[in-house]
Amino acid sequence: MADILSLKESAVVYLDRSGGLEKLTEDCKQFNDPQHAEAVYRFCVTVNPSDVIEVDPVLGDCVLHEPLRATALFQSVFFLAIKTLSLIEKIHTQSQVNVILNLTHLPPFPEYTLDLGCFPRGRGPMRPISMEGLVIAVTRVTKYTQGARFLCINDDCPCSTGFHHIRVHAPGATESATVRNDFSCMICNSQLKEDVKFRVLGDKQLVELIHVKALEVLNARQQSSLRYQSVTLFLRDELCNSMTIGRLYRVLGIPAHVKQYLVCRLACHYCIEISTVSLPTDLCNISVGFQELLRATASSPWRFSAIAAHGFGLDIAPPGSYDTLKLGLLLSLVQTRADAEEACHNLDLLVVATDTLVFDRLMTYSLGLARRGVRHQASGEMFASLSRDEHGTGTANIHAGSALLATGGICMLGDLGYYKKDKLDSIQSVLESRTVSVFILGKKYGEDADQQLSFPLQCSFWKFENIGQSSDSQPLCEQEMGPVPLQLADTFGLVIQCKDMLREQALLAQTVHTLQQSVQPGKPLYPSRWEFSSQDYQELVTHAQTLKVELSPGAEKMIHGYYMASRRVRTLSQGVKMSVASIKLLISLAEAHCKLCLRTRVLEEDAVIAVLLCENSVTLKHGASALMIPPDAVFPCDLGDEDGLHKRDKKLDKLHQNILRFIYAYAPGADTYITEE
Repeated sequence: MADILSLKESAVVYLDRSGGLEKLTEDCKQFNDPQHAEAVYRFCVTVNPSDVIEVDPVLGDCVLHEPLRATALFQSVFFLAIKTLSLIEKIHTQSQVNVILNLTHLPPFPEYTLDLGCFPRGRGPMRPISMEGLVIAVTRVTKYTQGARFLCINDDCPCSTGFHHIRVHAPGATESATVRNDFSCMICNSQLKEDVKFRVLGDKQLVELIHVKALEVLNARQQSSLRYQSVTLFLRDELCNSMTIGRLYRVLGIPAHVKQYLVCRLACHYCIEISTVSLPTDLCNISVGFQELLRATASSPWRFSAIAAHGFGLDIAPPGSYDTLKLGLLLSLVQTRADAEEACHNLDLLVVATDTLVFDRLMTYSLGLARRGVRHQASGEMFASLSRDEHGTGTANIHAGSALLATGGICMLGDLGYYKKDKLDSIQSVLESRTVSVFILGKKYGEDADQQLSFPLQCSFWKFENIGQSSDSQPLCEQEMGPVPLQLADTFGLVIQCKDMLREQALLAQTVHTLQQSVQPGKPLYPSRWEFSSQDYQELVTHAQTLKVELSPGAEKMIHGYYMASRRVRTLSQGVKMSVASIKLLISLAEAHCKLCLRTRVLEEDAVIAVLLCENSVTLKHGASALMIPPDAVFPCDLGDEDGLHKRDKKLDKLHQNILRFIYAYAPGADTYITEE
């Protein structure tokens, strides 16, 4: 008894120091409404285990290893405080106080982390654990019973009135454990009957979380025999809808075994009652090599990104080959993210080529550098699917497809030739609206009415397509695109055509590269001053994604002027209307190039790269315009030495002037912000 009193005193000291008692006073005000009468009153208290241990190590140990006992201690303290201070007159017994402990964190030790790869689970103590994972399925929000009041049917029994029999939800308990009709009175053993008007309902949502290491399987870089099992989380009340499908989260909760009685058997599910949800922190610095490159290329706004693209993916293709594609992949990687405000930043990429083997390998390699990379298979679900929940609620369980699993990352599309026209039309509609809609049939899933839910699509799509042999001057609208219609291809923002002008020389270089890799694995094939590993590129991409950039007036004028001029020229000469999506693509490309160069202000030179890439993309789709630029405008010469970089800068300067002349000649009102000189 003395130990319990000592722990209660320590709990009072902690609540006083942390502001918990003051918060309790504020929370009680909402329950003093005369019309507000309930069986139980719910209070959430934030507990910092480190601070509790400083006050009383024994109480801290209880919080970390015996959460149910710790909850009972704080429940007793709250009840005494409420009665002593007369905060709520309608509370008569301690059972009416429902306390929820929300731990801020756990010690950074393996014992407090859930590892889905370790079996069996559940034999140890049911203490708080933390886990970081990916949400792969969610259910609709349903109701559950927080607490209920029961009265004895024997009128002579003291329990026929008052609040002697209170049932409160406990972690892992099913609805039948809280409310059913076979409870007995603890005094006279008569049957108890619920007083329905005092029942307290709350919100409940089920979420399936899979271990973060499962992402290594989703990017399909290498086949693995490992299989990852998801764990079911229970979100209750204020935590409902706090987790979005397809996102990474760090959660903290108490494990529980949820029992479900099925026909001829008892099913037991391992679940976790969640108390805290947070977003994982991702801090990363760039390597020393890229820091030195940044200092060495400070005199030119174009050289850093050029050298980074030139040396990218050397395990797949020799340097100097497919530099435009490599730059496009890096731009898409650094621009794609999903931030905490649910804003979407994406840059879709469609690669067309006559031979897709090397490009498949290069894009697969790049997929492994994304924060999250998922390779979609035609046999799988691309957006979302429905099933019935297996934990007794019977509601619809929404499973994420490849696109939602790739939230904040890249979804690489596979062969779409297996899809029928209606499916391809559906894919095109989703890519245009960037929204996935799921229709839930009320009758099928135990609801009164049908419901349609929408989820934002927050990833970039990569696709490569074999167009066969074709003429260089022939636009894609006049070429055979295989199973993908031009309308679907047009939804991709950036289109890059990889066609070697000297195919025999390129084939020979690729053959020599592959043979050297086979004979001398691990040996640097192309000694250079600047050599970067895959880890260096991953750190560069991760750091560049976190940069917040803003458009300079010069970049904004160039983007706006090019859009207006191109729209006017192509409408008059080709009957092609430049959509507003073209402006979004230009801004996205300029911002991406700025981030890749590790700057926070988008310069006019960044807009030049964006215009060249966009003009080449539109030319591939619809043909050339009055702005005559070569197909390899971004990489017009070899970058093997300093002289090559200098030549590229001079040619880009010349193209910069050509773009300004084009804007001055065709954009309405361009003479107000561009001088003829």
